Amino acid sequence: MRLLNRTAGRLSRHRRGPLAGLAVLLLGLLISGSLYTAFSPAQADSQPSETEKVAQGKELFLASCSFCHGKNGEGVPTVRPGYQLGPSLVGVGAAAVDFQVGTGRMPLVQQGQQAERKPPVFNDEEISALAAYVASLGPGPAIPNAADYSIDDLSDEQRQEAISRGGQIFLTNCTACHNFQGAGGAMPRGGYAPTLRGVEPKYVWEAMITGPQQMPNFSNGNLSPDQKRDVIAYLGSLEDTPEYAGFSLGGLGPVSEGLFAWVIGIGGLVGAAVWIASHTTRSKKSKVNA
Repeated sequence: MRLLNRTAGRLSRHRRGPLAGLAVLLLGLLISGSLYTAFSPAQADSQPSETEKVAQGKELFLASCSFCHGKNGEGVPTVRPGYQLGPSLVGVGAAAVDFQVGTGRMPLVQQGQQAERKPPVFNDEEISALAAYVASLGPGPAIPNAADYSIDDLSDEQRQEAISRGGQIFLTNCTACHNFQGAGGAMPRGGYAPTLRGVEPKYVWEAMITGPQQMPNFSNGNLSPDQKRDVIAYLGSLEDTPEYAGFSLGGLGPVSEGLFAWVIGIGGLVGAAVWIASHTTRSKKSKVNA
């Protein structure tokens, strides 16, 4: 009994010590934190809400885009009537922003006839925020999902049919500018149709639904979503098709082929004819002198 009394006395003295309260508090925090971690529902990495993305995109827009497109995306007119420093972005949709900014065409380095592709200035999160803000200005085409332009879920026979259909659509609507191999070509007034070789399928889809620069807009009324997917499938098949004809001359079609024929082909024939004629003249002179 005396031993129990002594032990209780010692514990009572330790509880009255200056560090006892702090130790108990830290122990309580440790236990409660451990219990919360163990029993609280697991949460994935928090993603910003749409409202937060729009707010972030507006900040980026005001800092990087408002000089040309206006503080509210209304565009900035110039002194010349009918011309703007930057067009209005109201109603262009998120797809237009994803295409222009994702391919590095925007922001422009300098004004010119055509915006060229270059490494993007913004990362994926910032591009998504800018697209969300511009989409909030007015309804427009949305950024496509991979299921919109992929043919991975089709059978081999269906894939070949999609490629064949896409080739016919491409030859009918696109070869006048991009040529039959999608290698691009010259356009009036200093512009050009860019090459489609190596371009991500998402950007091809976005270009068709937004009509950037001199390209026409292929809405769903002009080309259905399945037809757009078939065109992308055809362009993908060009990447995997070997060049059986040898030297492709850049795949630019009759321009480079005609130049090669005139300069190398006909030029070689003229040179051969001159060489034959000169040697024939020398042989005749030799016979006359003899």
